Amino acid sequence: MSIKKRNGASDLSEDNQVSKEYITLGGNGRAEYSERKSVFIAYAAPVKSSSEACDFIKKIKSEYSDARHTAYAYLISSENATRYSDDGEPQGTAGIPILGVIQKGGFTDAVITVTRYFGGILLGAPGLLRAYTTAASEAVKQAGIVRYTSFTEFYVLCNYSDYQKIISEFSRLGIREDNTVFEDSVRLSLAVMTDRYDAARDKIKDITSGRAEIEITGTRFDF
Repeated sequence: MSIKKRNGASDLSEDNQVSKEYITLGGNGRAEYSERKSVFIAYAAPVKSSSEACDFIKKIKSEYSDARHTAYAYLISSENATRYSDDGEPQGTAGIPILGVIQKGGFTDAVITVTRYFGGILLGAPGLLRAYTTAASEAVKQAGIVRYTSFTEFYVLCNYSDYQKIISEFSRLGIREDNTVFEDSVRLSLAVMTDRYDAARDKIKDITSGRAEIEITGTRFDF
């Protein structure tokens, strides 16, 4: 599985390669937590935009329309968007601790909702903080966290003799072959972990005596 970097290759140069990770939820998660007869039902899901996060929240609120509160938080990196809501709970006791689960977990592009069914006993601020944090954390555990590594995509244009030299280095350099077109010359569409790109580029230049044409075409996050 791979994820294209939204900003394309414009922020990458051959002299400024930075290894990055993209961390998000592996799927949807659900968990329940009880605190002094109140029941907290939490959902965690990966989302790609604020609108997708809002649709998810709306769906959960509709499903649990008889509940007193559905607090939530989401974080979308591409939009630099961070939102949360206590949904009627005392200020700072629901939305902020849910957001804290996302921020402390180090992942992004995610939404978490926690629906509370009131059990008749007031929990106080400490009890609410504990309950919302625990429910959200358990939902994240069920969803799982995945880590993607930044890969630089590039093409190499070479002659047939140099092609054999280049492919013999793939395994040692960790280069992935996405596509190859054989015409008058050979055009290879390749990818390598971003922090290995300089070494791969320099090695290809060396073994082809500078004959190969090499150009960055983009970036992506991949396993």
